[in-house]
Amino acid sequence: MSTRTLPLLFINLGGEMLYILDQRLRAQNIPADKAKKVMNDIITTMFNKKFLEELFKPQELYSKKALRTVFDRLAHASIMRLNQASMDKLYDLMTMAFKYQVLLCPRPKDILLVSLNHMDAIKDFVKDTPSILSQVDETYQQLIEMYTPLSNGEFQLMRQTLLIFFQDMHIRVSIFLKDKVQNSNGRFVLPTNGPVPRGTQIPGMIRIFSCSGEELTRLQFNNGGNYSSALREGSFEMFGNRVTKLGTNMYSVSRPVETHMSGTSKSSAQHTKVNAAPNPLAKEELNLLARLMGGLEVQKPGSADTGFRVNLFATDEEEEEALISRPNELSYGVVSIQATKDQQANAELTKIMGEFTESGDPSSSASSKGDDLLAMMDGL
Repeated sequence: MSTRTLPLLFINLGGEMLYILDQRLRAQNIPADKAKKVMNDIITTMFNKKFLEELFKPQELYSKKALRTVFDRLAHASIMRLNQASMDKLYDLMTMAFKYQVLLCPRPKDILLVSLNHMDAIKDFVKDTPSILSQVDETYQQLIEMYTPLSNGEFQLMRQTLLIFFQDMHIRVSIFLKDKVQNSNGRFVLPTNGPVPRGTQIPGMIRIFSCSGEELTRLQFNNGGNYSSALREGSFEMFGNRVTKLGTNMYSVSRPVETHMSGTSKSSAQHTKVNAAPNPLAKEELNLLARLMGGLEVQKPGSADTGFRVNLFATDEEEEEALISRPNELSYGVVSIQATKDQQANAELTKIMGEFTESGDPSSSASSKGDDLLAMMDGL
């Protein structure tokens, strides 16, 4: 597996999360100042410098549970609140959208263009806030410097790492179902038409060469699709046309999005639960849980007028029904830990925390939300 995949996974999932939250904030007519605060707070936390320095270090991908926990804390880095069912739906939409984008990339390297599309949108969200914009620009430059020199083989390894991560996720999404790019079992339908990858030719011809390299004959065959010539190369610079639309915002207020558990997902999750091998990263995940005790603080609104709840469903009744009907096997098992209370009440977890944090003081408070998020993810 590639050890450079985590930053791309985090940034692309974060971009999709921001698209969805922006759509829901508008749909629920949240006042503009509160909506802007939510977006700014989340982006500030996402792009904390120390956290990103740790994120960009070569390392294995986190487990689904660990990553879900990170985004749960990230979504609550401001005054907005999500109930569990809405958070489940948010994470399902994020992951399925990015999975579809990875599958549709004509070339493995196009994953970087998808990431830059997400970065472009994030910059637009904070274009009127220079301090946050500078944080995003630093990450932009870091992405370009780290990933543009990589070979096609390295990008292919990252693509395979991402697809392995997503392979058991088959959540049905209404937008994909309506556009007929997803089947009722939650699996995506890949197109057999459109432009071929950059640097390749339209399939349909076999050339036969001699030992000396001289072309002897040509044979034509039916390629079974309706392909066209490759599009021009997208820009990998900070400012430029990415050409691809993958990674751009597909949501709108007039087009609500629903998710559904497919039968395939349920049986696959059950199968995975029964047959899964011991997780070699279990120790690191336990380390994560221990560090969560001093991790990202969820901001508590000072009054009823300050905080607000966002519902990703049409009604509260639908949200409650989704929570009840969600199979236990598809639960990400997010753990909520309150530092002071849990340290006093659970001596065993305190001992574990001490074993895993020998090099630092776990009781020291972080200097910002981003530093807290860094501390939370340190052990993975």
